[in-house]
Amino acid sequence: MITAVRHLGPNWYACVMGTAVLATAGVALPAHLPGLRTACTAAWALATALLLVLLTARALHWRHHRDQARAHLLDPAVAPFYGCLAMALLSVGAGAVTTGRDWMGTTAAVALDTVLFTTGTVTGLAAAVAVPYLMAVRHRVEPRQATPVWLLPLVAPMVSAAAGPLLVPHLPPGQARETLLLACVALFGLSLLAVLLVLPFVFARLLGGSLPLALTPTLFLVLGPLGQSTTAVGKFADTAQVAMEQSYSTGFRVFAVLYGVPVMGFALLWLCLATAHVVRARRHGMGFAMTWWAFTFPVGTCVTGAEALGAHTGLVVFDALALGLYAALVTAWLAAAAGTVRGLLSGELLRAPRPAPVAPRPVTVRTTSGAVR
Repeated sequence: MITAVRHLGPNWYACVMGTAVLATAGVALPAHLPGLRTACTAAWALATALLLVLLTARALHWRHHRDQARAHLLDPAVAPFYGCLAMALLSVGAGAVTTGRDWMGTTAAVALDTVLFTTGTVTGLAAAVAVPYLMAVRHRVEPRQATPVWLLPLVAPMVSAAAGPLLVPHLPPGQARETLLLACVALFGLSLLAVLLVLPFVFARLLGGSLPLALTPTLFLVLGPLGQSTTAVGKFADTAQVAMEQSYSTGFRVFAVLYGVPVMGFALLWLCLATAHVVRARRHGMGFAMTWWAFTFPVGTCVTGAEALGAHTGLVVFDALALGLYAALVTAWLAAAAGTVRGLLSGELLRAPRPAPVAPRPVTVRTTSGAVR
């Protein structure tokens, strides 16, 4: 066991995020299918179990393989995945209130969410500061090296912004409720502005050439801040009714639509673009990698964003969009989960990453007239 966790990176928390979003997105679907809520609660329970296993395994990793853990932190390709830890904690906590309460009761669910929300928010803020700092002073990365993975630590506060309003109704009326809600609004702004700074570099990198095959699924990560921010403003509108005076509540409802609709439009555009790149990469031999989990959580945030827009506009088209995206989410989860299980059984996913192949140097042949390559 100790040896097996040596190369277990923080990217594995994406399994928890992708599984938890099955529950939080599915429970709010406009269609009430028989057994759906039970299935969503089971998905949350699985995500919780995965979180506990990974927290234990990562603790062993840090205790017995501190050199490798430090190497991960100082690796610009791996360090951004520390944002996944925060998002895993937050997504499981949100699932406790929305679905887990069916099995554990509301009081226990709120208590669990309080712990996970607090821990996840602190961890997310730490990652949002530490990872960009390390990239600036230690990693020495250049803008042309930008990938969607850079967004991960910056999106974590947005997940807090969307998850925090679930706890607001359980606080005493007055100052406590309004403080938490506005803190979530601040987290929304923090994350949104940081993401807007990085997105142009990601798009410029894409225009400069396709990503490596294994990284192509990470294009779906761009959907995360888009769908999650749309979800967040919808949650603000729902919660403001019990936390703030009527004028602010009305403003939040208007903002939820005026912000959410254009952002969801861009998310659909990016979804088509990312899908086209993935299809191309698949044709060029892209196999399974842990990056396939990028197909899950970001799409799940678009499901919850569409659900919020459907609730606030009353338009059936957003309900249909949520159902279609959820079907895609389930398909993506099945593909990612199946690949992960196969990789674990074969041991491939726990081995040291293979070094990138080095292109052979061109051979120079000298002739009487000069050098010919």
